[in-house]
Amino acid sequence: MDCAVQTTQKEFLVNPAKFVREVKQESRKIIWPTRKEALVSVVMVLVLASVTSLFFVLVDGVIAWMVKAILGIGA
Repeated sequence: MDCAVQTTQKEFLVNPAKFVREVKQESRKIIWPTRKEALVSVVMVLVLASVTSLFFVLVDGVIAWMVKAILGIGA
């Protein structure tokens, strides 16, 4: 079982110093990504966003062409 301390909002108002101490303790537990991991993640996001954008541009073009062909617009 997890023995997390249950605190209420009222306790934060009564003892803000304790709250700040607990926040500092929790922030020390954070494992930040390395520079290489962050760079790889950024590149992956940019590549996937570009591929997705290209896909939707192509799908939009095909649908626009089909609608024009069906309605006879621009003939």
